[in-house]
Amino acid sequence: MGTRSAPTERQKRLGAELRKMRLAAGATTEYAAGLLGIDRTRLSNMESGIRPFSPERIRTLACNYSCSDEAYVAALVSMADSRERGWWEHYRGTLPAGLLDIAELEWHATSVRTTQVMHVPGLLQTEEYARAVFTAVLPQLSRLEVELRVAHRMERQQVFDRAEPLPYVAYLHEAALRMPYGDSEATRKQLEHLAAQSERDTIKVRIIRNGVSGFPGAGHALLYADGAVRQLDTVQLDSAHGPDFTGADAQLTKYRAHLDWMDDAALPPAASRDLIRNIAREL
Repeated sequence: MGTRSAPTERQKRLGAELRKMRLAAGATTEYAAGLLGIDRTRLSNMESGIRPFSPERIRTLACNYSCSDEAYVAALVSMADSRERGWWEHYRGTLPAGLLDIAELEWHATSVRTTQVMHVPGLLQTEEYARAVFTAVLPQLSRLEVELRVAHRMERQQVFDRAEPLPYVAYLHEAALRMPYGDSEATRKQLEHLAAQSERDTIKVRIIRNGVSGFPGAGHALLYADGAVRQLDTVQLDSAHGPDFTGADAQLTKYRAHLDWMDDAALPPAASRDLIRNIAREL
């Protein structure tokens, strides 16, 4: 198995989890490399995602690290054993890698919760609204770059239409409903689409009213993806330079608390849907 010049976030996460398992066992790189019959440099590359782990090697390491969490080991083996070429790969080289990492994260998640303050989440956007969002960035994107991002965003939404739709909860501040992207007609159609999507069994939209006092994490958008096991949960944060990803235990705990706060503060799904439609009628 060859090296990777630019491992994906999922590949880096697998390597990081094997490194964390090794450190928890108090095992050295020399010991682990010896178990696999490789040198230290190759093991380091594997733990950084540059080289792949085979399922057999993961089981060997887990056994010798005395990891008794069978569900966790099975989830890691599944990550290594996946040879499926995701649909997002046909955008490789034409879009920033971080956007493809988001699509891969959503595709493999068992459920997703997200928060947005200034616009509708990407998985619930219409094509016209998404185009307006990508047009309002600096530095300005070319028409081709905008259209590639719009096409990618629309394809991300297939997680709702597959055999096992992605369970999804979106917490939106009321400001996101009132912030115009495109003309008033585009915004109205977006709100109508948002309300319609919220009627699906696997999608919940919860609105935080303007009158609610300041809340944690108000300054950034957040996506929390549940993994096959709790240890593999991932948080993705938006930033001006691109998406940031973390699976650190302390950060996961913090952002779960953020989402719990929002769950307590947001309107119920039916009342949220009514508010969305009322705002749409005002346009």
